[in-house]
Amino acid sequence: MKIRQTILAVPLLLIAAIMLVASDIYKDGVSKKPFDLFRTYTSEAIPYRIPAIAKTIDGSLVAVADYRFCRADIGYGHIDLHCRISEDNGKSWGEVFTIVEGDGKKIDNNPNLSLNAGYGDPCIVADSESNRVLLICVCGYQTYFGASREYPNQVARLYSEDGGRTWSAPEVITEQFYAPLDNSAVGPIKSMFIGSGRIHQSRYTKVGDYYRLYACMLARDKDNNFCNFVVYSDDFGKNWNILGDTNTAPVPAGGDEPKTEELPDGSLLLSSRCGGGRLYNIFEFSNAALAQGTWGKHAFSGEANNGVTALSNSCNGEVLVLPVKRNSDKKDMYILLQSLPFGKGRTNVGIYYKELAAAEDFDTPENLARDWDGRFQVTYKASAYSTMIQQQDGTIAFVYEEDTYGTNGGGYTIAYKNFSIDEITNGKYSYNSKVNRKKYLKSLKK
Repeated sequence: MKIRQTILAVPLLLIAAIMLVASDIYKDGVSKKPFDLFRTYTSEAIPYRIPAIAKTIDGSLVAVADYRFCRADIGYGHIDLHCRISEDNGKSWGEVFTIVEGDGKKIDNNPNLSLNAGYGDPCIVADSESNRVLLICVCGYQTYFGASREYPNQVARLYSEDGGRTWSAPEVITEQFYAPLDNSAVGPIKSMFIGSGRIHQSRYTKVGDYYRLYACMLARDKDNNFCNFVVYSDDFGKNWNILGDTNTAPVPAGGDEPKTEELPDGSLLLSSRCGGGRLYNIFEFSNAALAQGTWGKHAFSGEANNGVTALSNSCNGEVLVLPVKRNSDKKDMYILLQSLPFGKGRTNVGIYYKELAAAEDFDTPENLARDWDGRFQVTYKASAYSTMIQQQDGTIAFVYEEDTYGTNGGGYTIAYKNFSIDEITNGKYSYNSKVNRKKYLKSLKK
């Protein structure tokens, strides 16, 4: 009897330890325990990585992540994409289901024939006027660093016509991104992928049946520089084009995984991962409908210019613009959010914020990069990639990688929290959906 009691006690102790780690430690300034969207309990479990999220036309949240049988990045073996949906602003979530399964097979030792080996690094967008959802990911058995123009990273596209509940088979669209750069000053590029997380759908530019999509690509150019380009689509991801001059990358070197977002004046912001903070650039449209315009000169944001600071780390994050009211004087304006690990290392993921109250706050990449107004820490644990989107209720759905259960490098849990703008800014700003954009833009010209 004593032997049996001892055996039964072991799993109970393990469960108790896991619960203790999960509840520990959310200090002052870090509100809400996370909800585990995709859980990695132990270092032996198949790990999750790379969060992505979209909000559908009915307000549902669609979260996606890598399920990594191969325990490494896409190109090293079997990876599936898992999904989970909330229909009530994140209060509850449906069961985890598989969007697409890899098979982990390398056919004839040829990466170009092994497209079904794995699917990873998802980025996603839901159409603002229909039930369509687009997901883009890397597929196959080729690594970013080992790829070449002959054997490239492959890119796959999947569609859902019912708000993310069912999905089409993956289609390979690799050449749409490689071919336009073949004869450019930086090409032919050796490898590329679209930055994971959120694809941005324009609030302002509609061409044909859809509002325009913008996504960012990281490419390894002919000289092995890590450069960034923005791509756009006017037919909800069927066809893609490079934004701006193909001979000049908006971040020509030193960048990494990028994101994009529209600024309040309709210009387009590129935010690129780099050591210590972020690299920013801005595309000014001369004709938005024709996607014509020019990029500025990219600028670094970090500790030296009171920008977004990532101590001893370089990590993927998300960028988001929202209309707000400044509570001190009731002034209507916009606010810019940027997520990343505060550090040291990949720890302490949080959100920086900057008010866009005057033209000089964002009229050049250099001005946008400097003098951010504050930050909000989401977790004190080991944590890495993050993404965010505004929910139907006006709060921010924040999805991020966290070592919730102490696996010490064995894999992340993909965690969800939601925050109001008041929480993120400690009451300095409140979300205001009634900001008059025309009046705001007119005020910038004074």
